[in-house]
Amino acid sequence: MRIVMIGPFGLSPKATMSARAMPLARALAAEGHELLVLMPPWHTPKQAGQRWQEGSLTLEYVPLGPPWPFFSQMATAWRLVRRALSWQPHVIHCFKPKGYAGLAAFALWHLRRLRLTDARLVVDEDDWEGTGGWNELEPYPALLRRFFAWQERWGLTHCDAVTVASRTLQSLVWALGVPAKRVFYLPNGVAAWSEAVCERSNDGSPVRQKYHLRARPVVLLYTRFFEYDVARVVDTLRAIAAQEPEVRFLVVGRGLFAQDDRRFDELIRAAYLQEHTVRAGWVPVEELGDHLCAADVAVHLLDDNLVNRCKCSAKLVDLLACGLAVVADAVGQNREYIRHNETGVLVSAGNVQEMAAQVVALLRDPSRRKRIGSAAARAMRAEYKWASLARQALEAYQSAQASSGSAGTLAPGADSSGGSGSRLSI
Repeated sequence: MRIVMIGPFGLSPKATMSARAMPLARALAAEGHELLVLMPPWHTPKQAGQRWQEGSLTLEYVPLGPPWPFFSQMATAWRLVRRALSWQPHVIHCFKPKGYAGLAAFALWHLRRLRLTDARLVVDEDDWEGTGGWNELEPYPALLRRFFAWQERWGLTHCDAVTVASRTLQSLVWALGVPAKRVFYLPNGVAAWSEAVCERSNDGSPVRQKYHLRARPVVLLYTRFFEYDVARVVDTLRAIAAQEPEVRFLVVGRGLFAQDDRRFDELIRAAYLQEHTVRAGWVPVEELGDHLCAADVAVHLLDDNLVNRCKCSAKLVDLLACGLAVVADAVGQNREYIRHNETGVLVSAGNVQEMAAQVVALLRDPSRRKRIGSAAARAMRAEYKWASLARQALEAYQSAQASSGSAGTLAPGADSSGGSGSRLSI
């Protein structure tokens, strides 16, 4: 099958493409499918026009449009559409119904109605973008917030199939009137690098040596800070330190919004936790495993709101897949990934004392935390490998084919429609 994936932005700094679309694309390519991943380098414009190959997987940054409001966005979206259709795909998978990917999906749907292409359209939803979602977090102008809310509703209801990253998103898409048979649950999966570190001991860890952590108990916070009230995480760390004075807190990551970093540092100083806290910042992927495995226990906080109920945290997947014992708020997808007291520990959302008590209990019981961490790593590999999740994506693509009147099941390289996926002359 020839598949085009269209992203709303590039591989960095945001993670939808790097942590979700790319591992899915690689898994599909490993099964013999041909893939083209198209991205607008919105955050990294110097990458415009770059193209590279990974076996049967082609990646490309399309050139951005001229620097004029509105025309730039339209031109960039049209370039994504033209390049996608020039590849004659059977299926086009747009990641997010918002922004450039949403504009491309809008154009593709109308080209289908005009019978200028027969490529099937699948839309991926990995966050709730509109009212109650990211519209409330990002400082968008009011008009743009209304547009994104409309774009999300329209995109999810005008496609052949929808893939969703969480059970909450699945319910929300159903509530929009999309038939259940067209909505496919496709959570985030295990990163390839994590398998090599899942059984690694933190004894003699280079990260422990670097930060002079030695044999002290270490609690990991792998974070972007926007998922919870920063004051709550500092209260949690303070409650842990009150019971375990030798504890050290390893903070990997930085805030999505700069003010959250500043507030965290201010509150850490006010709580007299500076000597307990190590700020590692963002680390390269090749060093991430060493940082995660330097810890004894990880905390994963989520306030109970719509954004967090909808999200499917790749950071939580990393923690579990690396074999860490994780204490997490029982919110949204956390309850799908963690089986309480078996592959992790779930606590009531927002309960500082309960989370601190569970962390301290794990710090004091090495055999229990090792048992939980090992069970987490095994479960993630059994249930959330991208090779398995790719089969769920193929079900979505085959459903899209069937909904458009195509017969049969597509095998790698086969075209069940009897022709190319696109008829548009460009």
